[in-house]
Amino acid sequence: MIRHGFLQAGGGSTRFGTDKALVQLAGKTMLQRTVELLAQVCDNVRVVAPAGKYNDVPWPVIADRWPGEGPLGGILTALLNVNQLAQPQGPRSSWALVLSCDMPFLTPDFLAFLADRAERSQAQVVVPQSRNGLEPLCACWSTNSVTTLQAAFDQGVRKVTEAMKRLPMEVLDESLWKRFDSHTGLFWNMNTPADLTEARRILETEVDE
Repeated sequence: MIRHGFLQAGGGSTRFGTDKALVQLAGKTMLQRTVELLAQVCDNVRVVAPAGKYNDVPWPVIADRWPGEGPLGGILTALLNVNQLAQPQGPRSSWALVLSCDMPFLTPDFLAFLADRAERSQAQVVVPQSRNGLEPLCACWSTNSVTTLQAAFDQGVRKVTEAMKRLPMEVLDESLWKRFDSHTGLFWNMNTPADLTEARRILETEVDE
Protein backbone atom coordinates (compact mmCIF):
# COMPACT_ATOMS: atom_id res chain seq x y z
CA MET A 1 0.00 0.00 0.00
CA ILE A 2 1.31 3.46 -0.91
CA ARG A 3 1.68 5.70 2.10
CA HIS A 4 1.16 9.42 1.58
CA GLY A 5 2.84 11.85 3.95
CA PHE A 6 1.94 15.51 4.34
CA LEU A 7 3.62 18.25 6.33
CA GLN A 8 1.29 21.07 7.37
CA ALA A 9 3.19 24.35 7.13
CA GLY A 10 0.46 26.91 6.60
CA GLY A 11 0.21 28.43 10.07
CA GLY A 12 0.99 32.04 10.84
CA SER A 13 3.34 31.25 13.78
CA THR A 14 1.95 34.32 15.56
CA ARG A 15 3.07 33.30 19.05
CA PHE A 16 6.45 32.25 17.74
CA GLY A 17 7.16 35.55 16.03
CA THR A 18 8.71 34.00 12.92
CA ASP A 19 8.04 31.05 10.62
CA LYS A 20 8.48 27.95 12.79
CA ALA A 21 9.04 25.78 9.75
CA LEU A 22 12.24 27.66 8.93
CA VAL A 23 13.87 27.80 12.36
CA GLN A 24 17.02 25.73 12.78
CA LEU A 25 17.17 22.81 15.18
CA ALA A 26 20.27 20.60 15.28
CA GLY A 27 21.50 22.00 11.98
CA LYS A 28 18.25 21.59 10.02
CA THR A 29 15.08 23.58 9.60
CA MET A 30 11.96 22.12 11.13
CA LEU A 31 10.62 21.84 7.59
CA GLN A 32 13.58 19.67 6.56
CA ARG A 33 13.54 17.62 9.78
CA THR A 34 9.86 16.78 9.45
CA VAL A 35 9.94 16.05 5.71
CA GLU A 36 12.90 13.69 6.21
CA LEU A 37 11.08 12.03 9.11
CA LEU A 38 7.98 11.45 6.98
CA ALA A 39 10.13 10.13 4.13
CA GLN A 40 11.33 7.30 6.38
CA VAL A 41 7.81 5.85 6.56
CA CYS A 42 5.96 7.24 3.51
CA ASP A 43 6.42 6.72 -0.21
CA ASN A 44 5.26 10.21 -1.20
CA VAL A 45 5.86 13.30 0.92
CA ARG A 46 4.43 16.73 0.19
CA VAL A 47 4.23 20.06 1.97
CA VAL A 48 0.87 21.82 2.31
CA ALA A 49 1.29 25.59 2.48
CA PRO A 50 -0.18 28.80 1.03
CA ALA A 51 0.70 29.24 -2.64
CA GLY A 52 4.16 30.73 -3.10
CA LYS A 53 5.23 30.39 0.53
CA TYR A 54 8.03 27.88 -0.04
CA ASN A 55 9.05 28.27 -3.67
CA ASP A 56 12.70 27.48 -2.96
CA VAL A 57 12.41 24.22 -1.03
CA PRO A 58 13.43 20.96 -2.75
CA TRP A 59 10.22 19.10 -1.87
CA PRO A 60 6.84 19.08 -3.62
CA VAL A 61 4.56 21.80 -2.25
CA ILE A 62 0.81 21.78 -2.84
CA ALA A 63 -1.18 24.96 -2.36
CA ASP A 64 -3.57 25.02 0.57
CA ARG A 65 -7.05 25.38 -0.96
CA TRP A 66 -8.21 27.40 2.06
CA PRO A 67 -5.23 29.50 3.17
CA GLY A 68 -5.70 31.23 6.49
CA GLU A 69 -8.57 28.94 7.49
CA GLY A 70 -6.54 26.75 9.82
CA PRO A 71 -5.21 23.19 9.72
CA LEU A 72 -8.54 21.54 8.86
CA GLY A 73 -8.39 23.16 5.44
CA GLY A 74 -4.85 21.87 5.06
CA ILE A 75 -5.90 18.34 5.96
CA LEU A 76 -8.72 18.49 3.42
CA THR A 77 -6.26 19.79 0.82
CA ALA A 78 -3.99 16.81 1.51
CA LEU A 79 -6.78 14.24 1.23
CA LEU A 80 -8.17 15.79 -1.96
CA ASN A 81 -4.66 15.68 -3.41
CA VAL A 82 -4.42 11.94 -2.71
CA ASN A 83 -7.80 11.36 -4.34
CA GLN A 84 -6.75 13.39 -7.36
CA LEU A 85 -3.59 11.28 -7.78
CA ALA A 86 -5.69 8.10 -7.57
CA GLN A 87 -8.21 9.15 -10.22
CA PRO A 88 -6.74 7.09 -13.12
CA GLN A 89 -7.22 3.95 -11.02
CA GLY A 90 -10.64 4.99 -9.81
CA PRO A 91 -11.67 5.90 -6.25
CA ARG A 92 -10.32 3.74 -3.48
CA SER A 93 -9.41 4.20 0.14
CA SER A 94 -5.92 5.47 0.91
CA TRP A 95 -4.28 6.79 4.04
CA ALA A 96 -2.52 10.10 4.56
CA LEU A 97 -0.17 10.64 7.50
CA VAL A 98 -0.42 14.34 8.37
CA LEU A 99 2.05 16.11 10.65
CA SER A 100 2.57 19.66 11.79
CA CYS A 101 6.09 21.03 11.49
CA ASP A 102 6.63 21.89 15.16
CA MET A 103 6.99 18.51 16.91
CA PRO A 104 10.75 17.95 17.26
CA PHE A 105 10.60 14.70 19.22
CA LEU A 106 8.55 12.49 16.92
CA THR A 107 10.37 9.31 15.88
CA PRO A 108 10.28 7.16 12.75
CA ASP A 109 9.49 4.09 14.85
CA PHE A 110 6.37 5.73 16.23
CA LEU A 111 5.24 6.99 12.82
CA ALA A 112 5.73 3.51 11.33
CA PHE A 113 3.61 2.09 14.17
CA LEU A 114 0.92 4.73 13.54
CA ALA A 115 0.85 4.05 9.79
CA ASP A 116 0.75 0.27 10.29
CA ARG A 117 -2.09 0.65 12.76
CA ALA A 118 -4.05 2.76 10.27
CA GLU A 119 -3.61 0.24 7.48
CA ARG A 120 -5.28 -2.40 9.68
CA SER A 121 -7.99 -0.10 11.01
CA GLN A 122 -11.66 0.05 10.07
CA ALA A 123 -11.80 3.68 11.22
CA GLN A 124 -11.44 6.78 9.06
CA VAL A 125 -8.96 8.53 11.32
CA VAL A 126 -6.37 7.00 13.64
CA VAL A 127 -5.13 9.47 16.20
CA PRO A 128 -2.97 9.29 19.34
CA GLN A 129 -4.22 10.76 22.57
CA SER A 130 -1.84 12.34 25.05
CA ARG A 131 -2.50 13.94 28.41
CA ASN A 132 -3.34 17.09 26.48
CA GLY A 133 -6.07 15.33 24.51
CA LEU A 134 -6.27 14.19 20.91
CA GLU A 135 -3.26 14.94 18.69
CA PRO A 136 -4.91 15.62 15.30
CA LEU A 137 -1.75 17.02 13.70
CA CYS A 138 -0.01 13.70 14.13
CA ALA A 139 -2.66 11.40 12.74
CA CYS A 140 -3.57 9.14 9.83
CA TRP A 141 -6.61 10.13 7.78
CA SER A 142 -8.50 7.93 5.33
CA THR A 143 -9.50 9.49 2.02
CA ASN A 144 -12.96 8.07 2.75
CA SER A 145 -13.29 10.81 5.36
CA VAL A 146 -13.29 13.64 2.79
CA THR A 147 -17.07 13.93 2.37
CA THR A 148 -17.72 14.21 6.11
CA LEU A 149 -14.81 16.59 6.70
CA GLN A 150 -15.83 18.78 3.78
CA ALA A 151 -19.38 18.97 5.09
CA ALA A 152 -18.13 20.01 8.52
CA PHE A 153 -15.82 22.60 6.98
CA ASP A 154 -18.62 24.01 4.83
CA GLN A 155 -20.78 24.30 7.95
CA GLY A 156 -18.13 26.53 9.54
CA VAL A 157 -16.26 23.98 11.64
CA ARG A 158 -12.58 24.91 11.89
CA LYS A 159 -11.45 23.02 14.98
CA VAL A 160 -9.87 19.78 13.79
CA THR A 161 -10.86 17.79 16.87
CA GLU A 162 -14.48 18.80 16.43
CA ALA A 163 -14.50 17.68 12.80
CA MET A 164 -12.73 14.39 13.47
CA LYS A 165 -15.27 13.41 16.10
CA ARG A 166 -17.80 13.12 13.27
CA LEU A 167 -15.74 10.27 11.82
CA PRO A 168 -15.30 6.62 12.81
CA MET A 169 -12.21 7.15 14.94
CA GLU A 170 -9.57 4.90 16.48
CA VAL A 171 -7.86 6.54 19.44
CA LEU A 172 -4.43 5.34 20.53
CA ASP A 173 -3.95 5.99 24.22
CA GLU A 174 -0.63 6.41 26.00
CA SER A 175 -0.31 2.71 26.81
CA LEU A 176 0.05 2.02 23.07
CA TRP A 177 2.63 4.67 22.16
CA LYS A 178 4.55 5.33 25.39
CA ARG A 179 7.31 2.87 24.46
CA PHE A 180 8.29 5.14 21.57
CA ASP A 181 8.67 8.20 23.79
CA SER A 182 12.12 8.93 25.18
CA HIS A 183 11.61 12.67 25.75
CA THR A 184 9.24 14.97 27.58
CA GLY A 185 6.57 13.86 25.10
CA LEU A 186 6.35 12.68 21.52
CA PHE A 187 3.80 15.39 20.79
CA TRP A 188 5.54 18.24 22.60
CA ASN A 189 5.37 21.16 20.22
CA MET A 190 7.12 24.48 19.86
CA ASN A 191 4.80 27.44 20.22
CA THR A 192 7.21 30.11 21.45
CA PRO A 193 10.90 31.03 21.15
CA ALA A 194 11.34 29.70 24.69
CA ASP A 195 10.10 26.29 23.50
CA LEU A 196 12.72 26.33 20.74
CA THR A 197 15.42 27.10 23.31
CA GLU A 198 14.23 24.18 25.43
CA ALA A 199 14.18 21.82 22.43
CA ARG A 200 17.75 22.79 21.58
CA ARG A 201 18.81 22.21 25.19
CA ILE A 202 17.26 18.74 25.23
CA LEU A 203 18.88 17.72 21.95
CA GLU A 204 22.28 19.09 23.01
CA THR A 205 22.03 17.12 26.27
CA GLU A 206 21.40 13.95 24.26
CA VAL A 207 24.50 14.57 22.14
CA ASP A 208 26.62 15.14 25.23
CA GLU A 209 25.41 11.85 26.69
